[in-house]
Amino acid sequence: MLSSMPKLIEKPTRIEAAGNKPKLIDEYIGRVNSGDSRLSVAHMRSPGGWVEPGQRPEFDEFTVVLKGCLRVEHEAGTTDVNAGQAIHTAAGEWVRYSTPGADGAEYIAVCTPAFAPDTVHRDE
Repeated sequence: MLSSMPKLIEKPTRIEAAGNKPKLIDEYIGRVNSGDSRLSVAHMRSPGGWVEPGQRPEFDEFTVVLKGCLRVEHEAGTTDVNAGQAIHTAAGEWVRYSTPGADGAEYIAVCTPAFAPDTVHRDE
């Protein structure tokens, strides 16, 4: 029987974000920080007025909003996700994330499989 022990992830890796304003992405689990391709877990902090390009990713994304409001545009309309709420966007769906409120938003994003730049397929 294999013997293993829990693996402490001591700190996240800061990743550069796409969009019109600086957004902080701290990846705790994923391809960059822990070498895991099964899923990624990142802590996001985006300023008020931040908008990123639309995308049609190859991964499911589960997002839990901790503070503020995250706006999710999709082919069926727009959904505002407020603090204490969550949203699931499926692989292959077109989405665009933004934080329209003056105070921005803070949220946790879990992607499965893990986020990778070559699988996000951002709009030109």
